[in-house]
Amino acid sequence: MKFVKPLPDELALRYREWRENLSTGNKSLFRRLADEGQHPGVMVVSCCDSRVHVTSIFGAETGEFFIHRNIANLVPPFQPDGDHHGTSAAIEFGVGSLKISHILILGHSNCGGVNACYEMCQGLAPELEQHTSFVGRWLDILRPGVARVKKSHSASAQIAALEREGILISLKNLMGFPFVRDAVNTGNLTLHGLWHDIGSGTLEYYDDTTGAFEKV
Repeated sequence: MKFVKPLPDELALRYREWRENLSTGNKSLFRRLADEGQHPGVMVVSCCDSRVHVTSIFGAETGEFFIHRNIANLVPPFQPDGDHHGTSAAIEFGVGSLKISHILILGHSNCGGVNACYEMCQGLAPELEQHTSFVGRWLDILRPGVARVKKSHSASAQIAALEREGILISLKNLMGFPFVRDAVNTGNLTLHGLWHDIGSGTLEYYDDTTGAFEKV
């Protein structure tokens, strides 16, 4: 395939530096993971946004988290139609094969995907309305939340509320997966909704008893 090029020099250099700086402990950890396979206890569905560094936020080591990223950290409805469903496949693998104990839906501030959905629903992004737009059709998952944030006064407040609304939509959709629902009902799996402020580094969790996001 002539269109595939070698790794850029800068990235190749950074890899070599990483490889040379591996400690004895890290080398033994990687060998153990290679030999024994992965056994993460936590699955995280987070945004593709490069500013969201999941393992750094929780101080996780290699092999601890099973991470799936997509636009706006969304979970689609359960839809076994034989089509391609990357997020649903990751959830099935995490719950069914890895037997993870926790699923974290991790949203964040200033989310470009959430902002794009808001603009699309306001008629400000006609390109996303095209049936050929992968981004637009993916963000349709978030559409129901737009009407629920209209009570906020400003557009910025509505978008901030929509970031959290997307987390709640994803949690609800998760419970639509029979194998997720069964694992939750038997006590083998717990679901968590989290929102991360990139600028301040703060983290909020959804409290089901108060129906609000509270600071961790």
